[in-house]
Amino acid sequence: MTGAPGMRPAPGPDQPPIPVRLVSFNIHHGVGDDGRHDLPRLATVLAAADADVICLQEVDRHFGPRSENVDQALLLSRALDMQLAWGPAVDEPRPGGQPRGEYGNALLSRLPLLISDVHRLPGGGEPRSALRTMIELDGGALWVTTTHLSRKSGDRAAQVAALAELHTGPMETGIVVGDFNAAPDAPELMTLRQKFGDAWELANERDDRAGWKFWQHDEGNTHPARSPHRRIDQAWVTQGVAVAAAQVLDGAGASDHLPLMVDLEVRSGV
Repeated sequence: MTGAPGMRPAPGPDQPPIPVRLVSFNIHHGVGDDGRHDLPRLATVLAAADADVICLQEVDRHFGPRSENVDQALLLSRALDMQLAWGPAVDEPRPGGQPRGEYGNALLSRLPLLISDVHRLPGGGEPRSALRTMIELDGGALWVTTTHLSRKSGDRAAQVAALAELHTGPMETGIVVGDFNAAPDAPELMTLRQKFGDAWELANERDDRAGWKFWQHDEGNTHPARSPHRRIDQAWVTQGVAVAAAQVLDGAGASDHLPLMVDLEVRSGV
């Protein structure tokens, strides 16, 4: 499959597609573009999206003063009354019997979580991981992988190859989301394009708050939040998933990124 617009699979006549709203957001450990750690502000942004599945990157769990040493993943899941899957990239012991300091990816879901596993990604520098989950739908299933790739292009190429291998043939309905630290057409993402389509390109409707800058209409930029000019937060779907709409949301200053929301139509009977 390529990412060419228009390649949207048609569901069978007797099996209507299953709608799923998904949000991906690099939350910058809850610190907004004003430098304040404000988890209630972040929870308000996420609640307003009214999503079925929320994929988060740069999440802290007992990671120190920058995030008030709280378990952000657990607090957000409770605030939104959603199930939690956790995928640490950094996991460090702390003295005095304190909880381990963790940092990585989280998935929140209104829908039942059937499988959740964490996969370390190759590369040097800051550790990276992918959180893979299987979500039960009424008449189907959706595989969701959330990740945050390296800033180094060479590492990203190896990480993308590892991500592609996580999605096997029987997983016909899937999506990979996160902060890719690269534009969608970057050479190192080519391996991903061989299996997945760019949800922004495939969407029937798009809204990137073009009122900010009229010359950036329909570009889907998410970073930096105050003046977005990079589309590094992305969603990639398999042929079993159509994209009704894609939208860049107002982050209300809750992070240095903006949230990406996609309304999916998942093939049923998978």
